[in-house]
Amino acid sequence: LSMLLFSLKNNLKFLNLTDLICAAAPIGIFLGRISNFLNGELWGKESNLPWAIVFKCAGSTSRHPSQLYEAFLEGIIIFGVLYYCIYKLKLLKTPGKISGLFCMLYASSRIIIEFFREPDIQVGYLFNLISMGTLLSIVMIIIGIIIFLRRDEI
Repeated sequence: LSMLLFSLKNNLKFLNLTDLICAAAPIGIFLGRISNFLNGELWGKESNLPWAIVFKCAGSTSRHPSQLYEAFLEGIIIFGVLYYCIYKLKLLKTPGKISGLFCMLYASSRIIIEFFREPDIQVGYLFNLISMGTLLSIVMIIIGIIIFLRRDEI
């Protein structure tokens, strides 16, 4: 909503603005997830894998470092894909392509990560089946597909 208001106030095309923001977003996501790891927050599910970590805030059991998984998938991988699409495929020239692609990639990464991450304590699993992150990611994939395919109507 704030991007829409900003674009209207400054006479900018909304999807051009969101494309630029989405192109830079993986850098911020990467740094944010590294900060989550260093702060020992948003830890993963219990694990016996060799790279599992004991987070003092989560007790004495080893857990997936899901923040690092997210930093890799949502930060480095998405940045690489978007970089390729912007500089090699020239998708930034078509408003909405990068925004739609970012939504689909981020949401898909988040769904994968949800298998390794503890759900938020206050929410848990919806219907004892999926996390709120998964549900919101499914919605985000649909939005990404709509933006990517029907950007002329937005």
